[in-house]
Amino acid sequence: MPLVTPELAAAEGRSRHGDTLARRTARALRSLVASAARDTAAVTEAARAIQQPVTTGRQIAVTSIRGGSGKSTVAALLGLTYAHYRPDPVLAVEADPALGTLPRRLGATEVRWSVPDLARIVDPSMRITDLTGYLLPFEGGGWLLPGSQGSVGAQIDVGTYRTVMAAVRRYFGTTVVDCESLPAEVARTALVTGQARVLTTPATVEGVAATRTVLDWLGKVHRSMLPTTVVALVRTSPDAALDQARAVAQLETGGAAVTVLPYDRHLAAGGAVRTELLGRATREAAALLAAAVMDRAVSRERAPAGQAPAGQAPAGQAPAGQARAGQAPAGRAPGGPTQPFAGERAR
Repeated sequence: MPLVTPELAAAEGRSRHGDTLARRTARALRSLVASAARDTAAVTEAARAIQQPVTTGRQIAVTSIRGGSGKSTVAALLGLTYAHYRPDPVLAVEADPALGTLPRRLGATEVRWSVPDLARIVDPSMRITDLTGYLLPFEGGGWLLPGSQGSVGAQIDVGTYRTVMAAVRRYFGTTVVDCESLPAEVARTALVTGQARVLTTPATVEGVAATRTVLDWLGKVHRSMLPTTVVALVRTSPDAALDQARAVAQLETGGAAVTVLPYDRHLAAGGAVRTELLGRATREAAALLAAAVMDRAVSRERAPAGQAPAGQAPAGQAPAGQARAGQAPAGRAPGGPTQPFAGERAR
């Protein structure tokens, strides 16, 4: 089933670069006289954090307290970043059946199978090659499982969500879940059962205040929740008047990390995210966000010997003694790249 009709697809304008021509020109001129060693070191450090090995699949929930915060955009950026850098299989799951935009953001043109469909047919005897037959590929070698087939009224209940997430964990080293906005039940389940979580918030006073309330709630659920949470502070306007330093200080209270995602013309235009058109600052922020989230997701495996990681949820738990999650896709060397997306390498 096509995501948009051919008539509507024809109405889409030309994709713009995230940076203006003037900004790209100025950066090119600066690069002639300035060393890029610092930028290269930062990207390499982020790549190493993103590529940390995992023994069981890491599941990362992305949600927000309100719509319009860039939740699906952040989930898409994380999926693309992990697929680019990590050598093991990466999955993006849309757990928001309310006509979500994750498939569109990841470049899908049609939907074949959805989360409820997979929940009905998934079987422990299935191999990853069987499973990927029900998924959609996206840039970098990642896989996508949409939440619905574009119909109004589609539902994903907690039982369906748990069934699918338990099944995919042993196949995919990293799974990014685009959840419904809070306080939806599946979103709350994903936050508690995942190994790390991302809360997206618009760079407004109202958005920061609402997200602070969610963080306070998470802190009461379990002591491990805030240290494994990252807030993505999303600038949806080029003229945002928010005092960024004060907003970050408010959100970091209690142990959560904060990454600022700058305004990007390409992302603001909607449609498929093309990494070669992202602004340089956006690419760097996406890598830093992915690194911070993976650091926190892997931290749950660093418990003392014989002791389960703090706050580890039993739902979807891999069998004891299971080998490292996922295998490197065919033709892909272990370790993954340390370079940024192709669009940045060309600059």
